[in-house]
Amino acid sequence: MRPRICIISPALADANDGNWQTARRWAAFLARRCEVEIARDWDGSAADAMIALHARRSAGAVRRFSRTGQGLAVVLTGTDLYRDIREEPAAKRSLELAHRLVVLQERGVDEIPAALRARVEVIYQSARTLARGRPRKSSFDLAMVGHLRAEKDPMTALRALARLAPGLAPHDRLRLIHVGGDKDAALGRAFREKARADNRVSLAGIQPHARTRQIIRNSRVLLLPSLMEGGANVLIEAVTASVPVLASRIPGSVGMLGARYEGFFEVGDDAGLARLIHRCQVDPTFLDQLRAQCANRAPLFEPQRERAAVRSLTHNLLEGAYPAPRLPARGDLLDDQAQD
Repeated sequence: MRPRICIISPALADANDGNWQTARRWAAFLARRCEVEIARDWDGSAADAMIALHARRSAGAVRRFSRTGQGLAVVLTGTDLYRDIREEPAAKRSLELAHRLVVLQERGVDEIPAALRARVEVIYQSARTLARGRPRKSSFDLAMVGHLRAEKDPMTALRALARLAPGLAPHDRLRLIHVGGDKDAALGRAFREKARADNRVSLAGIQPHARTRQIIRNSRVLLLPSLMEGGANVLIEAVTASVPVLASRIPGSVGMLGARYEGFFEVGDDAGLARLIHRCQVDPTFLDQLRAQCANRAPLFEPQRERAAVRSLTHNLLEGAYPAPRLPARGDLLDDQAQD
């Protein structure tokens, strides 16, 4: 009988976000060897191991499953690493209960409390390599992909575009294509209102994953102005399609692209982003240099590498290869039970 693996993801197919893409991909990696279920929460059904995405949002499932004594891994997202595990008791508890903690880029290890770092492993996510696209000649397309929410800081991209005068060459050829929906209704309204003032902005809305990849592939540059990222799927999808990235200098992106990458700007610095966009437009050598730097990181994002790491993690969870985590005090366990 094949072992049963439960993957807990706060987002399922209807959300079409990074958590869902990770859960879907990992389930596919394990499908030949295991019975895999992806769910938003754990209903108590039999499982031989659990992989939970998001320490805070999956905290209830982590807490309940930990009482079974079966192998348990928690995969840490950007909001986990750079906010929740510092502030949220439920997120902190998830770290304590897990046999294994997974971060999605090398800088993520730095955010884990020192006492728990022995449990951490880095698993880079992956994407299938695509042949280099054919960007439009009539425009210089910038892609920005992600549902609109504060952590993605999309307004920085619009402010940067506004700095590049729409009526003057070469900036009149710029086109910013946004792919995604609203996670924050107020931010979504503000973004669309500002976008309507610049006819160079194209709002593609929510698109199927395959179509999104083609939009990225046929763009000149991907913009990633986020305030926090655990390990952005969209960055990987750009790199594996030979599309350079202009990204805010945050640990989650530095951990993906390397500290010496030349396409970084400071968080919220629309003037710095505008300078980089302009340089990409007028200096093909710079654009090629960014593409070459991305290509040097591309081996980290190969599917066979991620597949091997996920299968190894799961095998070790099933075999009990990881030391048992320290259980909370009895009083804490009673508090946990009261929350169920």
